[in-house]
Amino acid sequence: MKAHQAVFPVETMCKVLNVSRSGYYYWLAQRPTKRASENQTITRLISSLFTASKGRYGSPKITRDLKAQGVNVSRPRVARLMKQANLKSVVQKKYVVTTTDSRHDYPVAENHLNRQFNPLKPSQAWVSDLTYIRTGEGWLYLTIVMDLYDRRIIGWSLSASMKAAETTVPAWQMAIKNRPIEGKLIFHSDRGVQYACHAFTSLLKKYPMVLQSMSGKGNCWDNAVAESFFKTLKSEMVYQQVFQSRSVAKQAIFEYIEIWYNRQRRHSALGYLSPFDYYSGQCQQVA
Repeated sequence: MKAHQAVFPVETMCKVLNVSRSGYYYWLAQRPTKRASENQTITRLISSLFTASKGRYGSPKITRDLKAQGVNVSRPRVARLMKQANLKSVVQKKYVVTTTDSRHDYPVAENHLNRQFNPLKPSQAWVSDLTYIRTGEGWLYLTIVMDLYDRRIIGWSLSASMKAAETTVPAWQMAIKNRPIEGKLIFHSDRGVQYACHAFTSLLKKYPMVLQSMSGKGNCWDNAVAESFFKTLKSEMVYQQVFQSRSVAKQAIFEYIEIWYNRQRRHSALGYLSPFDYYSGQCQQVA
């Protein structure tokens, strides 16, 4: 037997709710405006793109994604709809630059890069750096090599120690495999022992076209682009979770660099293209 549902007259309900009958019928006859309907549709798209970015995108990059899908909408409107839908990009914690331990007796290279962060061609200027990531099993060290031309991470390594053989050497080897050197290349880093030691400098000397460059003492701005990548990595991914083991952290870092950052993440310095799309687009123009 179906449960009995009481039905009350409109007049009685309006009296109880203290509203007029005319007001009720006016509300009943209302239909969403065209603008309201558009906002609902756009908000659904925004929510989908926000989820796809794992909450990493704010209104500028969401707007670019929408326009790439043919939805012509302004950034302020996207920001307003995101606020109404309570969609807020992951909060960027303050990233503290760790001062490099340059207390060693190895020779230090001059700063040949001199903050020229926008080369005109691939493999004209690479930057490299190392950072620390906490896990339940201890520290994990990430070393990266970035081509400043398209901001792609062309080489990287993960290790449980800070030895050059496990940090800078494998990162360099991956870089030259992914992007061969065809002309003069400036390789820039800080003054850390991993870059100044014989194990690494002897490797660079095998490539006569490579000119090693190092930042000024204690000056993180000389390697600002590499530092910016680590800030992005940590605010968008590392600070959002706890790694119980090194293997879990390694998987997350692989996904972030190879699947998200290099191929999908929009970069303001590249006209809001991903490194992959920027490089591909430039190659097509040359062809």
